[in-house]
Amino acid sequence: MVHTDTAAQRVITVDLSQEWGAVLHSEAAGYASAALANIKHEFPAGVHHTMTKPGDFPYRPRVRTPVFYGSFDWHSCVEMHWVLVRLLRVCAAVVPSSEIRAALSAQFNTVALAAEAEFIVGRDGLGQRPYGWGWALALAHELAAWDDPDARKWAAAMTPLADAVTGCFLDWLPKATYPVRHGVHANSAFGLSRALPFAEFRARSGDTALRAAITDKAQAWFCADMLYPGAWEPSGHDFLSPALAEAELMARILPPSEFAGWLSLFLPGIQSGEPASLFQPAVVSDSSDGQISHLHGLNASRAWCWRRIAETLPAGDPRAGAALAAARRHAEAVLPHVLGDDYMVEHWLACYAVLLLS
Repeated sequence: MVHTDTAAQRVITVDLSQEWGAVLHSEAAGYASAALANIKHEFPAGVHHTMTKPGDFPYRPRVRTPVFYGSFDWHSCVEMHWVLVRLLRVCAAVVPSSEIRAALSAQFNTVALAAEAEFIVGRDGLGQRPYGWGWALALAHELAAWDDPDARKWAAAMTPLADAVTGCFLDWLPKATYPVRHGVHANSAFGLSRALPFAEFRARSGDTALRAAITDKAQAWFCADMLYPGAWEPSGHDFLSPALAEAELMARILPPSEFAGWLSLFLPGIQSGEPASLFQPAVVSDSSDGQISHLHGLNASRAWCWRRIAETLPAGDPRAGAALAAARRHAEAVLPHVLGDDYMVEHWLACYAVLLLS
């Protein structure tokens, strides 16, 4: 939290890691159980497929994508695998670690992941741009950055898919003249944000192409943005805030002092809680409706974005308190719904809970 040490008259920077880490530890076992169930939950399935002739349709999801066939759709299944790896890394003592390791060892099969790489570069893999691509690289980064014997084996098995997705980004970004600024899967800022840590990891090993492509495009798309119409949010089935997803990406791209100035022009009313629509959690009227239930994800992703903004602003920035309060408000609205709700919520929402809490 932000507070002032009156004795030394110095401002302490926002850091929610201890407070929200404790929340994550208390909920981690439930999140892990949901993820373990979801990665094997093949039906119902939302399959995007472009038919080229009569009868041209996958026999079943598992035949087409032998690893990421569960959790209703491809990107949600990738997310649930990320949840399991992330929880193993940060909460191993409070999750069923042996069960998770056994499940992931079975899933991260070299031959099966090679088939996933073929899928992602094919016609149907284009439907995962950039959301599924970004989460695939987030999963690859979670494995590659973890000094663990199993993780090293899993990361090696993931390499063909990570390379394929990297190639997809490098092919697409130079041609992407304009960003997509809505609040669902095609949102450009969020996809780039999810991919950036993997790009930075590769850059530290000398391969800077993906990092350069992401940062150059983010600056071209977003650096000159001013007076964003955040009052127009949310739309009826958003799970991302276009305004806050962009701000979160720029918090990664720009140095903190430059980000503070950029944010002043982009969303100038933060200190006074404006626009109000970005500070108030969305109302979810029907969790069984696959589109309306997206709004639970909006509350979760907003909480994460507000947290990232609060923690990135320079110490003492008066906007940090408003951002922190908004993060807490949105987290309180969504966390009771992560588990035990309709499958249209439970097949993916734990991912955003783990993201915002860790």
